[in-house]
Amino acid sequence: MNIDNNNGTSLDFADVIARINEQAGYNSHGEQFDIVSRVAYLLGINKKFFENEYEPVKAEIYRKLEKDKKARIIRNLCILRTQLEHNFLKVCHGIQQEGRSIMGMPEYMPIAAMQSLYDDGIEIYVHLKEPTPYLINLNKNIKSRINNCRDLFPQWINWDYLSDIFIMPDGLTEEGTKRAAAFYYENMNYYPYKQYLNWPASDEGNILLNDRKFVTLLYRWNNDEFQNLSLVSDVSDRTKANIYTYIENSDKCVFIVDCENSDPYSLCAAIRNLDPERLEKIEKIILFDDIHAASAWEILSSYVSIPVEYIMIERLKDNKSLADVKVAARTCREYYTNNVDSFVLVSSDSDYWGLMEELPEARFLVMVEHDKVSYALKETLIKNDIFYCYIDSFYAGGADDIKTDAIQKELARSIKASLDLNLNSLMNEVLNRTRIEMTDEEVKSFIKRKIKNQLEIDIADDGEVSLNYRVRK
Repeated sequence: MNIDNNNGTSLDFADVIARINEQAGYNSHGEQFDIVSRVAYLLGINKKFFENEYEPVKAEIYRKLEKDKKARIIRNLCILRTQLEHNFLKVCHGIQQEGRSIMGMPEYMPIAAMQSLYDDGIEIYVHLKEPTPYLINLNKNIKSRINNCRDLFPQWINWDYLSDIFIMPDGLTEEGTKRAAAFYYENMNYYPYKQYLNWPASDEGNILLNDRKFVTLLYRWNNDEFQNLSLVSDVSDRTKANIYTYIENSDKCVFIVDCENSDPYSLCAAIRNLDPERLEKIEKIILFDDIHAASAWEILSSYVSIPVEYIMIERLKDNKSLADVKVAARTCREYYTNNVDSFVLVSSDSDYWGLMEELPEARFLVMVEHDKVSYALKETLIKNDIFYCYIDSFYAGGADDIKTDAIQKELARSIKASLDLNLNSLMNEVLNRTRIEMTDEEVKSFIKRKIKNQLEIDIADDGEVSLNYRVRK
C-alpha cells in the first residue's frame, strides 16, 4: 500500500507506521561513541578493538588520545594494572621462585606499556619480592593523575562519577587490593573486554556499547539519574533521511526561526549534526529574535555554514510579543515574492498552525521541543501529513563551544555595564580632591605606570567581586 504526501514523496504503510511512532517519541536513537571510546582508551582496551569496525570504540579517538601525554600515561598504568590482576600468581611465582623481575616477564607484563611510561617520565618500581607493592604503586599513580584527564571529557558529565571508575577502592592498602581482586575474579566476565575498572559489576552486557548506555549506567551506579539524552545520542537515521528528502524535493528552502519559542543550542546542534552537503539547498536561516529570547542567537551565524539573517523584534508593550505576526508576514513574503516553496519552521508555538493552513501550497517541516510542544499541535501535524521532529533530540554533546562563547560574550557585556568606570574621569576627581595639578600627559603616564599594574580583581568564594587598588611604594 502506497500513500502520497504533499512533500512529493511516496510512503508505504510500514513507513507511515514507523513515522507516526517516531514522531510520538518511539524512535531509536542515533548512537554516539565519543565518551565510551575515550573511557575505553584510558582503561587500556586493546588497540585491536578500536581497529575493528564492528566494535563501538572508534579508531579516530584512539589516534587522537595516543598523542596526548596525560591520556597515554593513564592508559598504560591501567594496562599494567589489569595485566597484573590477570597474571598475579604467575608474576608472584616468577619473582619468588625464578628470581625474575617484572620487567623480565613480557609474557605476563607488557614491556611496551612500561617503556612508554618511562619515556613519559613515569618510573614504576620493578625490583620487588612480590607484586602487591607494584600494584599499590600503580593505583597511587592512577589516583594522583586521573584528574589531569578532566578536560578530555565534556563539561556536562559528572567528573566525580567518571573519575571514580579508574580508582581501585582502598587500593593503596594490601587488604583493599585483595578485596578488589576477589570481586574482579568473581565477576570478570561482566567487565568490558575483561579490563579492570571500579564498578558494581553485573550482567549489563557491554557497558561501553554506546554513550547513552554507559552514561545512564554511570549515573545509576551513583544513585543518580541522567536525563538529557540529547547529550549522548542523536536522532535516528530515519529522521535525518526524512529531513534530507524534504530539502532535496524543494526548489527553494528557508529556515524560519521563532527565537522566543526555540533553543539556540538545540538548533545549532541539529544543523551541525546534519550532512552539510545535503543542506546546500537551504538559502538562509531567518531569525526572529525578541528581547526575552536567549542572547546566544546573536552568535549562531558563527557556528553554522548557512547564511543567517538576524531580525530583532521590538515590543510595543513589554508583555506582548509581535514575533508571530512578523513571522507570518515574512513567510508569506518569501513565498509570494521570493518564490520560496519550502520552509523549515523552528518553533513549538501552536499559533503557527494558522499560518500553515493559510499557505496550503507551501511545504512545511516543523522542528519542535519536547517540553514546549503541545499534543494538539503534534496530532494536527500528523493528521495533515506534515513531518515534524524534536530539535532537542539531536546530539548536543558537541555544543560546549557555542555555550562557552555565549557565556563569555554575555559576561563581557554584563561586566562592562556593571563596572562603568572611566579612569580619566576618576583621575580628574582624585586630582580635584587632592588639589594636585597634572597635565594630560602626566595623567596618562600615571595611569599606565601605577594604576594598570596595581588594579586587582578579587573574587570571593560566594562569587562577590571587588575591584581593589593596591597601594605600593
